[in-house]
Amino acid sequence: MTRSMFAWRGCRQIPLLDPPHWLAIRPFLSRRALRQSPQHGTRQNAEDLQTARSWLSRLSSQTIPRSICEISFSRSSGPGGQNVNKVNSKVTLRVPLGLLFPLVPSVLHHEIRSSRYLAARTDSLVIQSDETRKQSQNLELCFEKLRDVLAEAGKAAIPGETSAEQRKRVKELQNRANEARIRMKKVHSNKKNNRKGKGYDD
Repeated sequence: MTRSMFAWRGCRQIPLLDPPHWLAIRPFLSRRALRQSPQHGTRQNAEDLQTARSWLSRLSSQTIPRSICEISFSRSSGPGGQNVNKVNSKVTLRVPLGLLFPLVPSVLHHEIRSSRYLAARTDSLVIQSDETRKQSQNLELCFEKLRDVLAEAGKAAIPGETSAEQRKRVKELQNRANEARIRMKKVHSNKKNNRKGKGYDD
């Protein structure tokens, strides 16, 4: 393993919130559900959809357990002046589906496998970010992208969408993520412009 790239599980160095009870590691398809007789299938399906809607309403980049992820840093080829190719600011987030799926409602699994981020060879979602020069910011952007993947899978998998309140909640989450990205880019741009105004650029 080289100095330019390293990976670990757990990400203990980053202050995180403990996953809430609804994201505890447990199968969403319970043994009780597997024992349901055919006549109860419709009711069980409705319950599964409601569970998925509730799960999605609470989903955020902060509630995704970091312990299921593999994170690596490498040299960025993106923006950053002289910082490019000197600092390992590019972040690669790898999430094995075998660890992700027990946390995600089963009705979303098929759509997640259809994601453009799926690496079929390793059966993992692989998400990268080198949009900023900061490792921590790029890492957070990776988790926001992962949250978006899960939210989009939910929108595609749940028929008839959901209530107006749920649609509003999903829209608010997406708007919040977009605003956060815009703020990061503005901060980076302002810093760069200030350096140029002083006659140098790093």
